[in-house]
Amino acid sequence: MTPERIHAGGNVSTVRHFVLLGFSDLPELQGFLSGVFTIIYLVVLIGNSLIITITILHPALQRPMYFFLANFSSLEICYVSVTLPRILFNLWTQNRNISVLGCATQLCFFLMLGTAECFLLAVMSYDRYVAICHPLRYPLLMNPKKCAQLATGSWMGPVPVQIGQTCQIFSLHFCKSNQIAHFFCDIPPILKLACGDTSAQEVSAYLLTMLVGAVPFMLIFASYSKIVSTILRLPTAQGRAKAFSTCSSHLLVVVLFFGSVSITYFRPKSSHSAGTDTLLSLFSTVVTPMFNPFIYSLRNKAVIVALRKLFFKNTVP
Repeated sequence: MTPERIHAGGNVSTVRHFVLLGFSDLPELQGFLSGVFTIIYLVVLIGNSLIITITILHPALQRPMYFFLANFSSLEICYVSVTLPRILFNLWTQNRNISVLGCATQLCFFLMLGTAECFLLAVMSYDRYVAICHPLRYPLLMNPKKCAQLATGSWMGPVPVQIGQTCQIFSLHFCKSNQIAHFFCDIPPILKLACGDTSAQEVSAYLLTMLVGAVPFMLIFASYSKIVSTILRLPTAQGRAKAFSTCSSHLLVVVLFFGSVSITYFRPKSSHSAGTDTLLSLFSTVVTPMFNPFIYSLRNKAVIVALRKLFFKNTVP
């Protein structure tokens, strides 16, 4: 496919639109992939919507822990909706064109929501830290106003930063090609299409990604260090098991999220290839969010009881 360009001043040209090449090299699997991604999207939507519903309706879940869980489920729906509908559109129509503005918008929301997940996971770990390490002060420290402020900060904090990063990237001219070797607009494949030296943008993107990823991760690590220390000092095995069960689901989600993102974006450049990058990105952006509703529902007795009461009104907890 020949890149379409428009004049951008002087002898510099830039592309009119991009072409998302993801999965185009598998023509015989287009129908199968369409079915798989449709099922995954429905699972993400239904699973997370159920969690949001029961945290609103069930009296036993009117606590900060489940307030943040509802926010996390809302984030997951938004995060997956940035990429999956576009994948399905490409597979259904075989029209892989996306405008430069559409690409910039997709990248901006992907970065904002991914960063918001990092922040919210850190907030959720802080909630567990206060609940386990300072139980007597928990109602005071995690009052409704403070919870709302923490959730709002997680959602809104990344907005100005990631808008700025997106503007920086799309201020470049793209004249090498208009074909993005990926299934969505992500920073590395976009920078490969830019004219001239992009080292400043690469360093900036790397440092910012490290900052928005490493700071929340260090806060989570510090919280769980305190949590584990406190749990180990509990006098009974039953008390230790109960305390650990309240944060095991969150810890598993943290490992999946930060582990998949780290492997995707921070592995050596020598191991990068279009196929590997696509598979790893698919796992971190699509597959992992599909697991999260199951992790929180199957490993949390209160959530299981609430789901039973939602579907079977006569079920006794």
